[in-house]
Amino acid sequence: MMETGLVLVCKRPKLGFGKQRLAASLGNELTLRVAEALLACAIEDACNWSGPIVIAPAEPLDYEWGQALSSQIPSPVTILPQAQGNLGRRLNILDQTLRKKGMRQLVFIGSDAPGLEAIDYVAVKESLQQHDTVLIPAVDGGVVLMASRIGWPELSDLPWSTAELGKALVRSCHVAGHDVVSLRQGYDVDEADDFIKLKEQLILDTRPARCALYQLVCDIIAMMPQTDNA
Repeated sequence: MMETGLVLVCKRPKLGFGKQRLAASLGNELTLRVAEALLACAIEDACNWSGPIVIAPAEPLDYEWGQALSSQIPSPVTILPQAQGNLGRRLNILDQTLRKKGMRQLVFIGSDAPGLEAIDYVAVKESLQQHDTVLIPAVDGGVVLMASRIGWPELSDLPWSTAELGKALVRSCHVAGHDVVSLRQGYDVDEADDFIKLKEQLILDTRPARCALYQLVCDIIAMMPQTDNA
């Protein structure tokens, strides 16, 4: 079986930057703690990955930060900062650069999908042996994982951060001639409601980073007004 590379596309958690829809409800300081806990879950997945690993920070200046992250992962890690532009353009450039380096099967994840499990990654790897492109759709209409054994079509014009992204991505891949399969639905964390649902979604998860995130969720919910907990 051909080796499959995992590409973690992430932003460095910073106070007042990123997750602004969540920050509108939780405030900047709590949102930063949540972003750090979510990123820890993605690093946890990378630690259990068998194959090449790439960390793609959003900013070139965060190269050293990416190196520090990689020190938590037992396998060798490549640090490849993202280019400028919207998410679609950045993914296209990452994909093209890595394929020029000889990587063929690439799995892209973000840092806000703590529901991804080992069985999901196994299913993706197995599906890539039969299909060109494998997606894990999100409940909100987006995607939580996108993998392909051939180059992605043009992604810059897709409706990123909207409920139409998933359908548009599938349509674009079909137009480009990809054989596409979607696996079981997942979830990501963008809004306050997504955050609150983590209390139920992670309650039985025994993975250390997920346990830490679950405890953070419980602590924050306990501080929220009762009307917000209903």
